Amino acid sequence: MVFNRRAYFEEAENIPSNPSVSAPIGEIIERRYSRRGFLKDAGTAGLGVAAIGAMNPLAAAIAAESGSLDRFAFDEIAHGVDTTHHVAEGYDAEVLIRWGDPLFADAPELDPLNQSADAQERQFGYNNDYVGFVPLDGNPDHGLLVVNHEYTNEELMFPGLPGPLDEHDFTGLTREMVEIEQAAHGLSVVEIQREGGKWQYLKDSRYNRRITPRSTEMAISGPAAGDALLKTGADPSGKKVIGTLNNCAGGTTPWGTVLSCEENIHYYFMGDPAGHPNAGLLERYGIPAMGYAWGRYDDRFDIAKEPFESNRFGWVVEIDPRDPTSMPIKRTALGRFKHEAAANVVSGDGRLVVYMGDDQRFDYLYKFVTRDPVDTASPANNRDLLDHGTLYVARFNADGGVAWLPLVHGQGPLTAENGFASQAEVLIKARLAGDALGATPMDRPEDVEANPETGRVYVMLTNNTERTEDQVDAANPRADNTFGHIVEVVTEGGDHTASRDRWEILVKCGDPSRAEVGALWNPATSENGWFAAPDNCAIDHRGRLWVATDQGSNWAKSGTADGVWALETQGERRGTGKMFFRVPLGAEMCGPCFSPDDSALFVAVQHPASDGTEAYAGREGRPSTFEDPATRWPDFQDGMPPRPSLVVITRRGGGAIG
Repeated sequence: MVFNRRAYFEEAENIPSNPSVSAPIGEIIERRYSRRGFLKDAGTAGLGVAAIGAMNPLAAAIAAESGSLDRFAFDEIAHGVDTTHHVAEGYDAEVLIRWGDPLFADAPELDPLNQSADAQERQFGYNNDYVGFVPLDGNPDHGLLVVNHEYTNEELMFPGLPGPLDEHDFTGLTREMVEIEQAAHGLSVVEIQREGGKWQYLKDSRYNRRITPRSTEMAISGPAAGDALLKTGADPSGKKVIGTLNNCAGGTTPWGTVLSCEENIHYYFMGDPAGHPNAGLLERYGIPAMGYAWGRYDDRFDIAKEPFESNRFGWVVEIDPRDPTSMPIKRTALGRFKHEAAANVVSGDGRLVVYMGDDQRFDYLYKFVTRDPVDTASPANNRDLLDHGTLYVARFNADGGVAWLPLVHGQGPLTAENGFASQAEVLIKARLAGDALGATPMDRPEDVEANPETGRVYVMLTNNTERTEDQVDAANPRADNTFGHIVEVVTEGGDHTASRDRWEILVKCGDPSRAEVGALWNPATSENGWFAAPDNCAIDHRGRLWVATDQGSNWAKSGTADGVWALETQGERRGTGKMFFRVPLGAEMCGPCFSPDDSALFVAVQHPASDGTEAYAGREGRPSTFEDPATRWPDFQDGMPPRPSLVVITRRGGGAIG
């Protein structure tokens, strides 16, 4: 069987690396709601605000805000699985740019039989994930898209790739292929514009740029810069690194830079960790996972040849898309882990707060609070804002409180005696610091978004199939939690810098018609309004929450493909989902990102024809790979393999989305 890159990622993510004995978030939710279901308190349309308040004061405050109105006006689409995408009636969804599209006049069109690394560095990259929109000249119809390229699927990229392949056998992967993969990772910056109602990307724009782990030099800044654990033979200073990889979600700052998150860095390293000077740290981060052949041809990714190179990945990278000559910067003050998000919000005192999830089962939720306020008058003065501040990790308490625990050297257990010689080591070993502080292990915290108007923060918890029966009971039957849930963190008075907040469950995902799933939705949710495995999310400029999903091959269990759902967070319809967009078979839904006037929604269709395609009717036993034009999918034309794409959704006739 041909190796499926995505299936391997799914399996690796299912292995917890956290030995902490702290209570999982599912166990705490169970204790908190051991005698009632959340939506019986807050979501039942027949309950008045007073009745809700008698049982749940937080839910009462939410319910009082917007009554029973449906704030989403579109007619939802239906669940299903097929080989094309679908969008709500009255909207158009068009491909804006795809893997291999040329960004420059001298770049060739994609030819899957004649690829090169140099060409790929001039073309749009692979597997687009986070999308950030930075307007130009204050115009909502003209701006820069900054797009993460998370990883590559060799079995789909390279026609005729021989097999079988697995995580330890890279038969057929040549040095040239590895360099093409490296060139397809990283980010793309692309100028886009709407003219005559249609969006298009501008080839050969002076802003267009590729940032890759093959060739882009980056600075390392903040408290860990220059630490011995970041020094290598190629960089004895510990302050420069080539590239960024496995860039997943991210965030856009108030001053117009983009924060790109390095997530599953462990896949890229190979070698024997036995006797390694970094052995304990490597184990906690799952390194080496040997998921790519890069270490065969690039010594940086062999832990025996470069013992500390892996410590130079797992950070948040800041990019200035308006200056194509600028050097990206890895901001070490935000900690090192499998970053899934870097959503940021300006708190009441003017300081910036960045919320981040560590995307692995039983890992943690973090936030970073800057030392200084954002300078809104002079954006250039924010250049080093993210180098100074405090990183916190979350402990979710059974009484509904969240305690934010500072990761500060010398405080509590974070001392040299416990293996943290300096603040630099606290940040490099952020996972171990979270273990020592007793943070709450979560069910794969992915994207995190803050609503600047309400002070509420939404945490996407994708799934945790490692949870066991003894961690739940009948009030929260989520053992083998395939479908995930969403937690809402509520700040006091919108103060995101506070050390204590409150929390509630917004929804528990999955099909509510199947009792064994244990889903919790507002009863107003239709048969198409529920979803599974929340991953990325966005809050539009009217304060409404939109959720994108990533079920992996588990779509075969839910019976529906991934997509984008509107999710009500206020009033009597709180906890009501509504399906807006659906991806083709085998794809994951990433993005989403709204234009400044909400008239366009940019979504990333990642790895089509990958996840679970063997389960699709008529394809049983056929590998999810592209080998030659005779076996292509019927809707992939001209001998092309499946191409990850960036799609723009607009309302016919104009107007805001939703």
